[in-house]
Amino acid sequence: MAKISEQTRLQFKEAVRPYEEKITATLEKEKTILNTIHPGDPGAEYKKLSLCEDVIYVATLYMAQNSLSLKLMEVKNNDALNDARKMLYKAVIYLEEIVTATIDVPYSDLTPYHEKIQNTPLVQRYALVRKLGLAICMLKEAFGDNSKWKWSFVELDGRFATVTKNLIDTKAAVKDYFDPRSQNYETTVLYMRLIMKLLEQSASSYRDKYELSSRRIDDMRNGIKYLLAMHRLNIVLGQTQSAEEIKKKAMVWKDKMDADQKSGSSN
Repeated sequence: MAKISEQTRLQFKEAVRPYEEKITATLEKEKTILNTIHPGDPGAEYKKLSLCEDVIYVATLYMAQNSLSLKLMEVKNNDALNDARKMLYKAVIYLEEIVTATIDVPYSDLTPYHEKIQNTPLVQRYALVRKLGLAICMLKEAFGDNSKWKWSFVELDGRFATVTKNLIDTKAAVKDYFDPRSQNYETTVLYMRLIMKLLEQSASSYRDKYELSSRRIDDMRNGIKYLLAMHRLNIVLGQTQSAEEIKKKAMVWKDKMDADQKSGSSN
């Protein structure tokens, strides 16, 4: 790798300054808002939705710094990318605090959480999860296929899939899904398709992680949980054939997991 001149380093430092200033200002704003959140605060969930947007924005600023580093110095800025990764985890955690991190949960159990964000329209929730999903995709692309974080992204993707699913009021969504006259019809159909896609990807990714990397039973167990979450969604959408196929798949995976566990314990 060619040595980076002092002039180029200075040029990079000047170029990233506006980004650093925006990052500092946004993180200071985050601290201020967090200081206003107290136990029993009726507006806490709305504040956390806003904070989620803010830290996604910070993540994109860090990724922009990496782009400038590639452009001006022809080297990847791993520190900036790692900071972006931390911000996207934080964004997911804010959503988990609003609607839980449980992968496969009865939809009625989510009602108390949805009541606390009932004034946030579906279209706004959909826009937020799309923004977060895009940022995660951009980050994985920036790190590259051979990144040391390859398998840890399975967890980030999975947690993102979970909060995306838990953020929607499924009872209302099922009603809108089958009513083309509803003002939320188009958004609901797109949102449900996105959830199904994310759940399927997470199930497969956890299975791959188990088979190709970790051999940890909890990874295989998570893969099964995402299949069961897909099964639950297919049931409420009346897609009984797909639901049955997914159920059979989950049983095959569980048999495989149990056999591996038995084989491991007997060695």
